[in-house]
Amino acid sequence: MQYSVHPPSEFICQHSEKLLPDWSDPIRSIVVVLQPADRELTEHCPEADHQKQVLRSQFLSFGLKVTEMLRQQGHLADLFDPKTGLPILSESGSLRLDDVAVVRSTLGYATKAIGNCFTVIHPRWGSAVYPSILMSSASRELVESIVAGLLECHHSLRG
Repeated sequence: MQYSVHPPSEFICQHSEKLLPDWSDPIRSIVVVLQPADRELTEHCPEADHQKQVLRSQFLSFGLKVTEMLRQQGHLADLFDPKTGLPILSESGSLRLDDVAVVRSTLGYATKAIGNCFTVIHPRWGSAVYPSILMSSASRELVESIVAGLLECHHSLRG
């Protein structure tokens, strides 16, 4: 898994009330999570669909741990369902989050149109990548610390 923490883009700042209408504090940080897939996720086959389900489940499990820790410290935090573009824990707004556009704007990765959808082109993984987004009212430094701590704990448990 690859992750990075960023300030919100101008687009997200301008449209935060359409993404997270019940938030009383501004979005201060965005976590971009990229997971490698074992195949191109642009394929339309049962194997690619299964891989998307597995990676979505892994992100939701990880993201819920991050948001729980941030919320316990008094911050707003939510993860966006990669399947729907809607927040998991907060009220849904009138705008769905385009995770591919967020990856393009924050990381500068290329994207490619596949039918009506766009996919991220990762420098090492190509289109065998699953993007996901988490947002918080907490500082980038705090979010970075929590994410790094969870990943370190996860790796030591597997190690």
